[in-house]
Amino acid sequence: MLFLFSSCSQHKGDLNKKAAEEIAAADIAMSNLATKDGFYKALLAYAEDSVKIMREGKLPIMSKSEAETSWAGKAIITELTWKPVRVEASENGDMGYSFGYSTYQGKDTVTYTNYCTIWRRQKDGSWKFVFDGGNNIPSPF
Repeated sequence: MLFLFSSCSQHKGDLNKKAAEEIAAADIAMSNLATKDGFYKALLAYAEDSVKIMREGKLPIMSKSEAETSWAGKAIITELTWKPVRVEASENGDMGYSFGYSTYQGKDTVTYTNYCTIWRRQKDGSWKFVFDGGNNIPSPF
């Protein structure tokens, strides 16, 4: 009996670790896509339809379609990169979060942000984010 319970908890631990690794990979892939194709396009590619996105000085975006409308015609931003520094997944491996720092390299300035993104595993096994928020900070480096 003890062996059965320990093997079940080990399996959940492995699932949790694997999910956290997948979330980290999705977060990094989204940053790489932002550098290649632009920030807004990358977020839309990884956003779940019911996504909530916090914005400084404005009400949050409440869906992917609202994000598409809000960002239509905005300049392409490729100077923003980020990297997670902590990723955790739920015990069953279907949700998790990534926390990290981003850097925006402007023409004459550098801006740093911290962020927290909540991710949900999709039916096809991919990861989409359901919530994203962040704020400007002094240099974390």
